[in-house]
Amino acid sequence: MSLDRIDPEFRALPLTALADAALSRARDLGAEHADLRVERIVSQSVDLRDGTVTGVSDATTVGLAVRVIVDGVWGFASHVELTPERAAATAERAVTVARTLAPVAIERVERADEPVHADAVWVSSYEVDPFTVPARDKVELLGEWSQRLLAADGVDHVQAGVAQVRENKFYADLAGTRTTQQRVRIAPWFTATAVDRAAGGFETMSSLAPPAGRGWEYMTGGGWDFDGEIALLPELLAEKMKAPSVAAGAYDLVIDPTNLWLTIHESVGHATEYDRAIGYEAAYAGTSFATPDKLGTLRYGSEHMHVTGDRTVPHGLATVGYDDDGVLTGAWDLVRDGVLVGYQLDRTFAPRLGLDRSNGCAFADSPHHVPIQRMANVSLRPDPRRDTTTEELIAGVERGIYVVGDKSWSIDMQRYNFQFTGQRFFRISGGKLAGQLRDVAYQATTTDFWGSLDAVGGPSTWVLHGAMNCGKAQPGQVAAVSHGCPSARFRGVNVLNTQEEGR
Repeated sequence: MSLDRIDPEFRALPLTALADAALSRARDLGAEHADLRVERIVSQSVDLRDGTVTGVSDATTVGLAVRVIVDGVWGFASHVELTPERAAATAERAVTVARTLAPVAIERVERADEPVHADAVWVSSYEVDPFTVPARDKVELLGEWSQRLLAADGVDHVQAGVAQVRENKFYADLAGTRTTQQRVRIAPWFTATAVDRAAGGFETMSSLAPPAGRGWEYMTGGGWDFDGEIALLPELLAEKMKAPSVAAGAYDLVIDPTNLWLTIHESVGHATEYDRAIGYEAAYAGTSFATPDKLGTLRYGSEHMHVTGDRTVPHGLATVGYDDDGVLTGAWDLVRDGVLVGYQLDRTFAPRLGLDRSNGCAFADSPHHVPIQRMANVSLRPDPRRDTTTEELIAGVERGIYVVGDKSWSIDMQRYNFQFTGQRFFRISGGKLAGQLRDVAYQATTTDFWGSLDAVGGPSTWVLHGAMNCGKAQPGQVAAVSHGCPSARFRGVNVLNTQEEGR
């Protein structure tokens, strides 16, 4: 891939000189490993309420970071000044940190091998860089969406917005790897609110459009039908306002990808992060029930459950060519035929699991944060034998609920006991949809829930959804991640009435 697609402001930085200065200084001071990252992260958000702009914010983060291993101990330092002199000084500080920590280090760092990737260039899949589009054009489009929704009967308020990020990263290490990368991601959204003044209540309904590793073309029809969604949403909201409250009990569920992605994120994605599974995240966000002693034996779900980790899927939010350990990324199995068979790893954790190579999950959200193991695009595979439709899944349910869109959720610190709500719920009676319901949450343990999976939709039902703001670590870091999945059917899941539970 050509460097021509890389942001010219980033290319103009003295990347080679910074690498040479930092790495040579670290080597001279005795580091057995050293790597340099130079990052430039540009972000913008545009927000409207009832068609009026409430905020346009822009931010740019620039800096360099140096990691070293000295006598088996990590050292890290960063700086905002991008000069060779400062890069060398930052390397020196990183070496000092490693030597200072050596007396208290309880283990020595071992890293999996990785081939050298010299002068590699990678750019994510997008057509129009959103930062080349004037802010007034963004406001105009969001305002037009808002006015169309506000003109519909029963819609009292509309909020709309879009967040965009362009992330540039240069990596170099003593082994000879040098990579230059650019990722673009975008997250459009809108929410319509209807107010029941007589009863003193309200309901909301939001776009189901996922954030995506795409450019501005996403906003104008490249990957999502916003016009169709805007036309349909007021009618759905009006029906939701009048919908009856659900009766708690056991139901068969058909769950749309717009909801199931979040259940995958919380109950599979986080649970199969190796650092969590061995206790490294316990202080911040808990551990995992899926511990390494269960690898290859834990019955995670039914035989229909096949989950992969993938850092290469087009338009994925966690998709990248090379991770922050200099590892060429790929895809691998986490759950195969319902059994736990893998974890998400970086180069430090791979040897602990007896693996020769990392699966490329090291990432830092800033030049001023150390890379840690972060989530790949964790996805449920569709039916590989036939293109089963969502309608066919629904047709196989006598009494159940079709769940669409994500909303709130709760899960315990071991990623085992959980409950999830949603945005739209449709009663299924005799294999057909029979109007909306309200106040629905489904509750289960992770293994019981995935064990009740009795069918998955085919490739035509598969959607890549995700989040821009997955949090982890201390100090806290934020990462974007996608989760692809088909529609799926689950038998006999416990459904709660959220209004009754809240009393």
